[in-house]
Formats: sequence, structure tokens, C-alpha cells
Amino acid sequence: MKILVMHGPNLNLLGRREPAVYGALTLDEINAGLGALAAGLGVEISFFQSNHEGELVDRLHQAVEKEDAVVFNPGAFTHYSLALRDAVAAVGIPVIEVHLSNIYAREEFRHHSVIAPVAAGQISGLGGTGYRLALRAAVELAAVGRNKQCSKE
Repeated sequence: MKILVMHGPNLNLLGRREPAVYGALTLDEINAGLGALAAGLGVEISFFQSNHEGELVDRLHQAVEKEDAVVFNPGAFTHYSLALRDAVAAVGIPVIEVHLSNIYAREEFRHHSVIAPVAAGQISGLGGTGYRLALRAAVELAAVGRNKQCSKE
């Protein structure tokens, strides 16, 4: 089983970008923790970060052929990117939306996610723990999808 973890805009600055909001963990530290968890779960994991909407869309499209599920923090694109929303809807594999901060406890414009209605689920406000929970959920959902596919064959 293969899981993709995607990080959107500005997440490359974690650890120094508003640590009171996003915590002190760097993106590399989050990825390292996820890599260790993935090894323990017996799954392959890959990571992708971009500050560019089109690159994120392209990588989601590629996930259909390469991965069984996606953990995705779309960053600020969460609130307005219909292109990413449509890509998540189109891929047909489980996508778990994750946010380090509680987007519902922040500025009002952050309270709405255009991704959530087409994602398999959303985890918000648990810091790095949210990514680990999202990875576990992605693995479970991908396994269910695989079992359904096997029973159809």
C-alpha cells in the first residue's frame, strides 16, 4: 500500500512561521514522524510540498496511478481553491484533509473548506498528531477500498 502526503503553500516554513499558531515542528520533522509511523504500519509513504496550486493539482492527478490514499494539508487553498476541490473529487481514492491549527477557531474566512465536502474526512487543530491520525485513517480507508476491489474481481 502506498500513501501520499501533500503539503500546500507556506508549510515549507513550519517551525519558524507563526509557531504560536502552527507549532514548533518543521516540515521535515513532521515527515520523519510520518515515515516512522508508515514503516510501523507496513506501508510506503511519499511526500510532496508545493506553494503552487497547479503543481498540487498535477500531483493529485498522478496519485490515481501511484498511491492508494492521500493525506493533504491544502493550506490557504483550503478556503477557495475550486481547482483543488475538483481534483480531490476526481481522483477516486481516499483523501484526508488535515490542518495543524483549528481552522474553526481562527479568522472567519478560515471557517469554510471547499475541500471538506469531497474529502473522505478532515482533521483540524491537533498539530502534528493530526497528521499521524490522518495517516492511520488513510491506511484504513485504502484497505477497505482494496478489499472492495478484490471482492469485485
